[in-house]
Amino acid sequence: MKEKIITRGEIEICTERFGVPENPTILLLAGATVSMLYWDEEFCRILADKGFHVIRYDNRDVGRSTNYEPGSATYNIIDLEEDAIAILDGYKVGKAHFVGISLGGLISQIAAIRHSDRVASLTLIATGPWGIMDPDIPEMDKRILDFHAKAADVNWSQEENVVHYMLEGAKLMTGRKPFDKAKAENLIRSEYARAKNYISMFNHATLGGGEQYYNRLDEIQQPTLVIHGTDDLIWHFNNTKILLNKIGNSKLITLEGTGHELHVQDWDTIIEGISKHIKYAITTDI
Repeated sequence: MKEKIITRGEIEICTERFGVPENPTILLLAGATVSMLYWDEEFCRILADKGFHVIRYDNRDVGRSTNYEPGSATYNIIDLEEDAIAILDGYKVGKAHFVGISLGGLISQIAAIRHSDRVASLTLIATGPWGIMDPDIPEMDKRILDFHAKAADVNWSQEENVVHYMLEGAKLMTGRKPFDKAKAENLIRSEYARAKNYISMFNHATLGGGEQYYNRLDEIQQPTLVIHGTDDLIWHFNNTKILLNKIGNSKLITLEGTGHELHVQDWDTIIEGISKHIKYAITTDI
């Protein structure tokens, strides 16, 4: 597919679409530090074949979108939410079904509140509730924190060093499902080759903003599907309890043994779940 650059002021967002533009639009929002390639091309095509117009894109500081000097984000999560709306404008889409994973799920929650007229439904994958902390829910697993601490010792100008390090992280993302090393390595190398400035992705770790939307999930009226793996080390599975409790029109698909990932063994379940969810949202016309 041919990439399309959407501009918002001085910001350039690299996008790509699949399927027929006249079909209901799904906007895929990726997690922190990964480009739109995280949404595997085959995954996107299968989803489009279900009768949808599918758009994936690079957030700022990843892939071919606008990037900044590594150090700290000069934008906030509201800017990323506005980027998502700008993509809809760029494709002349009035309303889309937001499917967000991890950070993308947080952006989607904010969009459902800030731009409720542009969000037809939500699918929240491997994410948590925006601005709600529960002391009874475990925080990010220490193994993830220890992994990130090693980043300072990586020679980021040497692809093989980068691949070795990132593969360690990819394996941590896989719960009890088989780890496909070849597939993970292909994604890492593809992202490394494609990025304008690969290490600018770490600016996502300093992302702030959006405090005014804390603890407002009860305002979300759109039908919401929560999809979460039981073995997620970043967003503990118990975060689903808050999402389901706070978002009125919501339901859950549990991925047994799945980590913080889009594991290929779960594709059929995820795609079928999204398809049924969107068709339900269309019939209820919220």
